Amino acid sequence: MTEKVFDRETLLDLTVNFIPLGILVFFIGAFVLFPTWGVDPLVTGLQFAIVGVTAILLVILTYYAGKAISTAENEMDVDHE
Repeated sequence: MTEKVFDRETLLDLTVNFIPLGILVFFIGAFVLFPTWGVDPLVTGLQFAIVGVTAILLVILTYYAGKAISTAENEMDVDHE
């Protein structure tokens, strides 16, 4: 039987990162569907680079934070037994 990395409580702790990630994904979609400043390659490239890199870094941070929370909870369970 495999153990899940993120249980329900860990996912609830990580929702604080899921909300900004959803906002970033929304803006990426909005920028794709409605190009506000036209299709200038420099402006569009910078725009997607800033929002995209931020979203990728937030996903990485969320994953490692979830692993740290899960590990800390497992260690606390072992200490209490």
